[in-house]
Amino acid sequence: MNPIEKAAAGLNSAELSRRDFLRHSLMAAAGVVAGGAMTLPTSASAAGIGPIEKPDLTIGFIPLTDCASVVMASELGLFKKYGLNVTVSKEASWAAVRDKLVLGQLDAAHVLYGLVYGVHLGIGGPKKDMAVLMNLNYNGQAITLSNKLKEEGATTGESLKKLVAQKKREYTFAQTFPTGTHAMWLYYWLSAHGIDPMQDVKTIVIPPPQMVANMRVGNMDGYCVGEPWNARAVFDKIGFTATTTQGIWKNHPEKVLGTTKEFVTKYPNTAKAMICAVLEASKHIDAMANRAKVSEIIGGKSYVNAPPPVILGRMQGKYEDGLGKTWQDPDYMKFFMDGEVNFPYLSHGAWFLTQHRRWGLLKQDIDYVGVAKQINQIELYTDAAKSLGVAVPTNPLKTETLFDGTVFDPSKAAAYASGFAIKA
Repeated sequence: MNPIEKAAAGLNSAELSRRDFLRHSLMAAAGVVAGGAMTLPTSASAAGIGPIEKPDLTIGFIPLTDCASVVMASELGLFKKYGLNVTVSKEASWAAVRDKLVLGQLDAAHVLYGLVYGVHLGIGGPKKDMAVLMNLNYNGQAITLSNKLKEEGATTGESLKKLVAQKKREYTFAQTFPTGTHAMWLYYWLSAHGIDPMQDVKTIVIPPPQMVANMRVGNMDGYCVGEPWNARAVFDKIGFTATTTQGIWKNHPEKVLGTTKEFVTKYPNTAKAMICAVLEASKHIDAMANRAKVSEIIGGKSYVNAPPPVILGRMQGKYEDGLGKTWQDPDYMKFFMDGEVNFPYLSHGAWFLTQHRRWGLLKQDIDYVGVAKQINQIELYTDAAKSLGVAVPTNPLKTETLFDGTVFDPSKAAAYASGFAIKA
């Protein structure tokens, strides 16, 4: 206050001194420093993070079980631990997540791996340089088929192929985003059983939380989505699980913590702090003893809005397919695995690009691994992980074998993309 303001406020000098002291004390406690950067709490300083350039963040998520690491980083106070004031924002669709990331309305998001890559390349929407900070989970998605198909005798990929060939009608299958993981799992599974997803059936895009309602009213014959919307179809007795995605590719990458390259360039310490917070949350969730409470929290209306038992079963690897089969799946949704889950392998990104090429989303071959290097923030992730004592693989490239026996070697990505019998 200037002298006139002080007089108008009717404050004596002792009151002013006390108020100034309190104001400055609060500012110091909040870590506010000149220039707008934020000093870090001791835990973050120990992690080797410099001043936080942008402490106030909005991180988006879609109501799915695998949003858990972002949600729990907030619920457990881990973002605050690393000097961040985060609002987690529930979004309606992956298209909304894409648009808000591009426009800067979201600083980061729990997001489909392939969506980040599609935006970076300008496939199916605006083009903007993007960044994958870390992987969030392995496994835990599924392909659900309708009771109508069950009544027609199609309960497996083989019997579905037979039905599609013999009974001519329009078969409709839903996925969640054109360049996303669920589209790729659905297309891969159908084509591995001789069904061309571009010719033999119709595919549509439906937001994850709307899948069950759309199947209930007969809008599709099947869908691929993340949990708990496959378990919910079984719970509601409107469909059954034909396959899990870990049945297609054991320990496949799924969602990522994504942002724009511009954000990483402008706010590298903030990005590192986000990684540290989500890594700690990921470790917490991977402890089976914590999963009941995690399922209860994320099942709330503010997050996934589903009965906790529907979430918890498959979080614990307890599967029921809706056809009478139950099993304990060792390859249930994983969030940490001593850091193996979270490392942003270049080969994972390259695999999604090969599928974009296979299905005509990419019109020509590209430097598959080179593009992955542009997007996956390996150096930033490695710095964050090592500061927490989390192991980091020595090689960002690895080969993978999917359920049909086809081997993906990232050094031969172009040949892999063109080598499938069924492709666009």
